Amino acid sequence: MAAASIGLAASAVLVVALAWLWFLHWQPDRTRYPLRGIDVSHHQGAIDWRAVAADDVAFAYLKASEGGDHRDRRFDRNRREARAAGLAVGAYHFFTWCKPGAEQALNFIAAAPPDADALPPALDLEFGGNCGRSPDGVQLRRELDTYLALVEAAYGRPVLLYVTPEFFAAHRLDLPARALWRRRIVRAPDASARWTLWQYHNRGSVPGIDGPVDLNVFAGDAAAFAQWRALRATSP
Repeated sequence: MAAASIGLAASAVLVVALAWLWFLHWQPDRTRYPLRGIDVSHHQGAIDWRAVAADDVAFAYLKASEGGDHRDRRFDRNRREARAAGLAVGAYHFFTWCKPGAEQALNFIAAAPPDADALPPALDLEFGGNCGRSPDGVQLRRELDTYLALVEAAYGRPVLLYVTPEFFAAHRLDLPARALWRRRIVRAPDASARWTLWQYHNRGSVPGIDGPVDLNVFAGDAAAFAQWRALRATSP
């Protein structure tokens, strides 16, 4: 009986270990989604961008700012070194409910000045890590519209909206019509809305980065990526 119990326990441990390995190494079909990217902030620490580029990473989104006054301390260096390594680079802002949209837009523009070579600016919309206040739909749309108007006027580019499943379910009808960067870990986003970028992992491993990193794919091939990269904002 004891031997049988030990055997069952060992089998359970093996199953868990194999499931964890599967999770850590899972990725979408690279023939369907050939362009892989990462998104990083100061939490990833010092990054060897040449090693990242050598691992078939095509693009990177870098955190530039958060709220009304926070700037990511590694943004400038990450942008400079990622570009030198040959990656397509974009900047994102973490949107907080506790600061006006205009104040946040000005913070982002100052942190990541408009750059014709950059990917479209991105806006991170999620409940996790946000302030305690939760916006209603009308307030959210008002502040988003203000933010988008200022950022798109400065950049001449349409903003990409990053959304978690929880945020998208709660506020899908409140969001302005923009390309979506959808988070769905090790599962494809549902068919309720098209996506441009898909964040498919939050514990990926990439040479040149110590510790886990977010992994993403683009919804198309290199030609479609070039077209998206060249998009310009339309006048309101």
